[in-house]
Amino acid sequence: MSYNLLKGKRGIIFGALNEQSIAWKVAEKAVEEGAVITLSNTPVAVRMGEVSALAEKLNCEVIPADATCVADLENVFKRSMEVLGGKIDFVLHSIGMSPNVRKKRTYDDLDYDMLSKTLDISAVSFHKMIQAAKKLDAINEYGSIVALSYVAAQRTFCGYNDMADAKALLESIARSFGYIYGREHHVRINTISQSPTMTTAGSGVKGMDKLFDFANRMSPLGNASADECADYCIVMFSDLTRKVTMQNLFHDGGFSSVGMSLRAMATYEKGLDEYKDENGNIIYG
Repeated sequence: MSYNLLKGKRGIIFGALNEQSIAWKVAEKAVEEGAVITLSNTPVAVRMGEVSALAEKLNCEVIPADATCVADLENVFKRSMEVLGGKIDFVLHSIGMSPNVRKKRTYDDLDYDMLSKTLDISAVSFHKMIQAAKKLDAINEYGSIVALSYVAAQRTFCGYNDMADAKALLESIARSFGYIYGREHHVRINTISQSPTMTTAGSGVKGMDKLFDFANRMSPLGNASADECADYCIVMFSDLTRKVTMQNLFHDGGFSSVGMSLRAMATYEKGLDEYKDENGNIIYG
């Protein structure tokens, strides 16, 4: 059901790769709610992924860009304003990748060159994106910029590795730039801390299937799906949230406020054996 929440608005969606992507779902919902959009992803992702099929379905243009390259980002905003016929009303940053995670480097044995890449791709790209938009005066007043985050920015999760550092930086950028952009142009900047979601990127995290199940058992409402996250993004893009900025908004079924649920405790008690050594001592990881 459409409510025309984004009727007449123009947007850019960064990071749609395939049908499992949250960005893919957001793009579909945005058009359904009346917006016109452009899509952007890396040139490799555009060639190898399925984003062209999404663009054809939504009748929108794909603008290849390396999100770590300022010149590429400037081109995305310039081309989007040209194609869409005016300034941008909303932007989604759904970008994250850790070479250390991919190479299975543990947090106490990081490759620092790869850490720099993790931070640049997953967080600093957000700053570059916002800075490029501001310098080009590309965002309308009360426009909305949203990035996707995760609770590992505040709490430690085994296996999330240096992506936790990246998410913490991402949320800090939203606050710092949110103050400046809000004060000068009334542009809103927020992050949404989403439940574990079985996207292509999320599936690369060690033990993601167990983390997904644990979060689902812990959350009073269960995990929020990619479709439900897309709904939340649409509300954040809409005029219904014109005075919401500099916030990290948890969209996780209540997980972030729960210490231990009964379901999780019961599972924990049953499943300790595989985490014990030969002397019966628990291995905490």
